[in-house]
Amino acid sequence: MVVCWLSLPRCLLLYKQQNEAENNSPLARYFLAGGLFLCLLLIAFSVRAETIQVAPGHGVLQAAIDSAQNGDSLVLAPGRYSGSLNITRSVSLLGSEDSIIDGEGRSHVIMVSAPDVLIKGVSIQHSGNDLNNEDSGIFITDKGDNARIENNHFENNLIGIYLKGPDSVIVKNNNIIGSRFHRMNDRGNGVYVWNSPGSIVENNKIRYGRDGIFVTTSHNNIFKGNHMSDLRFAVHYMYTNDSEIINNISTRNHVGYALMFSDRIRAKENLSLGDSERGLFFNFANYSVIEGNRVVGAEKCVFIYNANFNQIDNNAFEECQIGIHFTAGSEKNEIYGNAFINNRTQVKYVGTRYIEWSKDGRGNYWSDNVAFDIDKNGIADQIYRPNDLVDQIVWRHPLAKLLLNSPSVQILKWAQSEFPGLHPGGVTDSAPLMSPPPVATSGGQVAIAGDLSSG
Repeated sequence: MVVCWLSLPRCLLLYKQQNEAENNSPLARYFLAGGLFLCLLLIAFSVRAETIQVAPGHGVLQAAIDSAQNGDSLVLAPGRYSGSLNITRSVSLLGSEDSIIDGEGRSHVIMVSAPDVLIKGVSIQHSGNDLNNEDSGIFITDKGDNARIENNHFENNLIGIYLKGPDSVIVKNNNIIGSRFHRMNDRGNGVYVWNSPGSIVENNKIRYGRDGIFVTTSHNNIFKGNHMSDLRFAVHYMYTNDSEIINNISTRNHVGYALMFSDRIRAKENLSLGDSERGLFFNFANYSVIEGNRVVGAEKCVFIYNANFNQIDNNAFEECQIGIHFTAGSEKNEIYGNAFINNRTQVKYVGTRYIEWSKDGRGNYWSDNVAFDIDKNGIADQIYRPNDLVDQIVWRHPLAKLLLNSPSVQILKWAQSEFPGLHPGGVTDSAPLMSPPPVATSGGQVAIAGDLSSG
């Protein structure tokens, strides 16, 4: 009502100016009439929009939603609101963490079937437990464009938040605690995005469940500043193009960032710390830019499988069993300016092709490269090859590990060092760096030191 009374004098002034403009140009009358029309719309909206106080109870909140008008705000008092909800109007649900919306274990706790809905500051609990029904804490249909889901607490839901077809949704600053069934694949995702172009998932904390953020058949999405732990994949891409992953943190997951069957992805300044299997995983991911990321302590810092035309630069790969496992015909990738620090095997490449990992006279840093820089230009004076003939033999014939300390293998290593022509192909860095570059991760500028406690 305050907006209404403040706007009324302005509308009257516009009305007077319009009458005085009868003898003016048609263009002036057109603009004044348009301004008067918009002002009247503002008054009408302001008169209708209300703030409604809602008390706890079973079915009470759904009744309040059904009687509300577009633009109304429903303020929830502390307490338990039992029963599933279907939001069919453009309203706001506002409350505190003590305002608990309880789905009682049936279907979705909240279904959003209207545009411009805001759900902020409440607790959402106890969805159903049927993956075939996609039971979720909040389920947003293709009618829920421009929804905003902010500052909520999710617990005991199968899927935390499901975006199924809406445009331009914002999911921000939520705390999502997923299920902990003994079979991880039977759990739901923290945030599930399907065909939801322009949607943003930002600054959420996601723990337990299956995948932190799973996206499929979508485009132009941004996942930024999220912290995900104790999951299968922190971020999982499928058939999603032209999107960004920026400044996220993945800890104690099986895989940090999995980009699969997706093109033109930009993954920048993300951190994978202590993920057990892979920090970064690329499978049929093409034309993407992977820069400024840091992976520490995985079995494989990076696994690249049939991924082509990607730019991988200025990343740090540390303390992994394998720095990069590169396989299955991946071609035309530019890999330079990265730091490989204290990995048990820096690169695993099983193939006979020669692959160059430097660009414009700048290669990568290798912590095990004992090199000299006589001209002091920051580039080692000799070419670096992370794998030799013995590595190739062992990867093809694992039982050959029994002979690693035998005189024959030592002679083979010596012969290859003296006669580089014996090299069987593989990765070559013609301009290896003498010192590791700094890498910007979600913790800011982090000097690479191979320390699990940093970053």
